[in-house]
Amino acid sequence: MRYRPISLLLPLTLTGCFMIGPDYQQPTGSIPDAWRFAAAETVAASDTSWWEQFGDPHLTKLIEQALRYNKDLLIATATVEEYLGLYSITRADLFPQISANAFGQQEKDSETTYGAAPTPAYDSIQSTLNLSWEIDVWGRLRRATEAARANLYAQEEIRRTVVLTLTTGVARSYVQLRELDVRLEIAKQTLVDRREAYRIAQARFDGELNSKAQVRQAESEVHNAAAIIPQLEKLIAQKEHELSVLLGHNPAAIERGLPLAELHLLGVPAGLPSELLARRPDIRQAEQGLIAANANIGVAKGEYFPKFTITGTFGTASANFSQLLSGPSGMWNYGVALAMPLFTAGKIAGQVKAAEAREQQALLNYQSILLQAFKETEDALIDNSKTREQVQALSLQEAALSEYLKLAWLRYNNGLTNYLEVLDAQRNLFNVKLSHATARSNSLQALINLYKAFGGSWVDKVSKNQ
Repeated sequence: MRYRPISLLLPLTLTGCFMIGPDYQQPTGSIPDAWRFAAAETVAASDTSWWEQFGDPHLTKLIEQALRYNKDLLIATATVEEYLGLYSITRADLFPQISANAFGQQEKDSETTYGAAPTPAYDSIQSTLNLSWEIDVWGRLRRATEAARANLYAQEEIRRTVVLTLTTGVARSYVQLRELDVRLEIAKQTLVDRREAYRIAQARFDGELNSKAQVRQAESEVHNAAAIIPQLEKLIAQKEHELSVLLGHNPAAIERGLPLAELHLLGVPAGLPSELLARRPDIRQAEQGLIAANANIGVAKGEYFPKFTITGTFGTASANFSQLLSGPSGMWNYGVALAMPLFTAGKIAGQVKAAEAREQQALLNYQSILLQAFKETEDALIDNSKTREQVQALSLQEAALSEYLKLAWLRYNNGLTNYLEVLDAQRNLFNVKLSHATARSNSLQALINLYKAFGGSWVDKVSKNQ
């Protein structure tokens, strides 16, 4: 009898000695030593709340509101809480499970069954503690906990991805809104200028200095400019509605801050190491998925091995409540149960094969996301560089065309040219002004894309401050 407890403790001595399944090894990625366009193009101030560097408090206010009320982010946060609960459920299997039961009843046997003598009623009272504990000899439960923990971390990375997508989405939409504001302002000013040109053309016709065709041509340009304005107003309203949804409220007007031309185009210093790319939440999520898939191989292989479960019941039973806690009323039992598959017709082998295949899928997914991240970063680097060059070129072209228009009007008023030269100068300047606004907007958006491509640690700071 004295050796029986030793036999019960034998599975405990084996716990921790084995961990079935492969240990996780981080895959070797081909992270480049330097970026293809890294001479002067890397992300600036990646450890800050980058949107503040545009210098527009209204943009900061919009992003803070989105981080508080955006529905997708709230859903992602609730999902993290769900996976935290699932992790707690899985981890609990590593520990003893104890439950309590108590019941009391009164019984009276049938007099017909037990004879004519009356049978008295009697009480039955019982209280027990029940113990069940699967000893994780082979590490199956530890592997399951490892997988659940990785799934939890993956959900947190998904939430970080939502934060990254949300902040860049709000900033990008705000820049696009300010671009539309500029385009509308240009269109309205162009309409004013063309109405003045129409007035001049009509006055010159009245003075018999030009033809009726020139008057109609000037009038046509007035209507053309007027037709652009409602289209831009429609796009502005739709962009405001888009921003409103990102902010988590019903469509409404959006308060403006700095005009497009005053939003800071940040400098982009060289020298940021390419290893920072590993902080991207989508890459981290993919790796956590790989960790979970790797651990699940051990969970599947663990089904080949016997399971040891310690069980026990400790309590008291009595026919009288006053004697329930007395020594003779005590009762107990304990033991070790063993369960082991003997024939499953290939079921466990199929589960292992499926787990290994899922691990291979997770590895390929990780590698694919890594390659996509490299591409997005290189695209953002070259986009940021070349759009800045385009802004500079269009700025010079706009200045040249503004001077050309002044000279065209001077020549026209002095009778040295016809109205077509003025009209050509007006059209070219109008188009270049629009192109200049779009290019500046694209340059700001390229910088936003650069921040998103690197997924800096500012995402962690924002998440912790929510």
